[in-house]
Amino acid sequence: MLLPEPTVYIVDDDDAVRDSLVWLLSSVKMPVKAFASAEEFLEALDPTPTGCVLIDVRMPGTSGLQLQEILKDRAANLSVIIVTGHADVPMAIRAMKAGAVDFVEKPFNDQQVLELVSKAMEKNTRAVREIAQGNEIRGRYDTLTPRETEVFRGLIAGLPNKAIAADLGLSQKTVEIHRAKVMKKMRAKSFAELVAMATKLGLTKESSYSS
Repeated sequence: MLLPEPTVYIVDDDDAVRDSLVWLLSSVKMPVKAFASAEEFLEALDPTPTGCVLIDVRMPGTSGLQLQEILKDRAANLSVIIVTGHADVPMAIRAMKAGAVDFVEKPFNDQQVLELVSKAMEKNTRAVREIAQGNEIRGRYDTLTPRETEVFRGLIAGLPNKAIAADLGLSQKTVEIHRAKVMKKMRAKSFAELVAMATKLGLTKESSYSS
């Protein structure tokens, strides 16, 4: 699936703040979109956004903290930076405990904003890459036959081929054949790489693998 371009979203009801942030981020060639309310932002948001969002903590209608919760519920893959006045620092701390990557106080320092946004975008890029990698591994796993899946789970449980064969009522040679097919389908160059893939899939040594 082709994801949209990583973008910096600004959600703030203050026209001057929005214009200032748009100018600042555009000056360093960052793609940026600004919205005057959480409702306007949510209506325009792509189903699979990437990048980061600067959210004013106090806005009419849906507040910054409420918007953060909505994005979390939607599983929107955006790094959140809270924009706050000095009196709202406790709210910003609450937002960080809820998953925001940082907060910036008004009036803000341009260099500080650029540094925070750059870090948030880098964090988001890593997260998107990990999600894509996980989806690719899941796709490979889904191509395994039921028997290959059983052998895979036996392998990551640390069982030797002989034990897997006994548990599944197969010959050791058949297990070896299935193991080779598992390695090929999962595109694992080593057993250690296969275990790493199993970890990404959430498979554990305690997983039941036999039918």
